[in-house]
Amino acid sequence: MARTTTKDAQALFQSLRSAYASTPTNLKIIDLYVMFAVFTALIQVAYMAIVGSFPFNSFLSGLLSCVGTAVLAVCLRIQVNKENKEFKDLPPERAFADFVLCNLVLHLVIMNFLG
Repeated sequence: MARTTTKDAQALFQSLRSAYASTPTNLKIIDLYVMFAVFTALIQVAYMAIVGSFPFNSFLSGLLSCVGTAVLAVCLRIQVNKENKEFKDLPPERAFADFVLCNLVLHLVIMNFLG
């Protein structure tokens, strides 16, 4: 039983790796950015768990900044993806401008939340 589960998992990872190899480079860069934002959020949560959350507004601002940026980057990835037929008429420059504008609004709100 455990042997077939291991083989299934290996087959799954192999198929994911082969499918991801054909992904365009610009989408891979956005994926790295999303992973960086999530990793930074996890570091902040671990730091809060170890040290404490004395300035809780600062912790929430940092965490929401990372999570919000990751969500906006995923939206950018969806809009820039050529295989997505829903946004086929949207130029990549427009999608990137939306990403930058939304990030600006997000960080203005976060800076306001800091006080």
